[in-house]
Amino acid sequence: MSFVLDEKKKNDLFYVCSLVEYVGRKTNNKRGDIVAAMDDDCLKHHLEYADLNHCLPFERVSDELITDCGIKNGDYDTITNCKYSIPTATSIGRVYSTLIESEMGRSDAPITTVADMLSPFRKVFSSFIIDEISDFANGVYFENPSYQWESYKAGRLLQ
Repeated sequence: MSFVLDEKKKNDLFYVCSLVEYVGRKTNNKRGDIVAAMDDDCLKHHLEYADLNHCLPFERVSDELITDCGIKNGDYDTITNCKYSIPTATSIGRVYSTLIESEMGRSDAPITTVADMLSPFRKVFSSFIIDEISDFANGVYFENPSYQWESYKAGRLLQ
């Protein structure tokens, strides 16, 4: 099934993916754990109001998300021991949003509302590939998007 996200929904998806990455870095948590802490109402809210929240500092929006979802500090630090330049949270957010858009394209159900985006969003963020992408020491972030997508579909990193 093919689908088309309008530019607003694409931008909103990108913003929320970047926010998840930012919160993960700030709290040293796996990105899937951040998404798991967000109930459907919270995730839907952030997708619906991303166009307004992007006018606010990430620090403020992330603090509100951390407080609202009761996110505690963890020990998943992928930055401290990285030898190379760390990609920005928005660079990683773009990778995540691309994967989610691809997952939406596989859906038999039409993606027409923000509520329709929740399941593909959660599916991607619960996948192994998110931890691989956010581990900056292994270089999966730098791989071609088609490699990331095919690895995601295979359920493992391809050789």
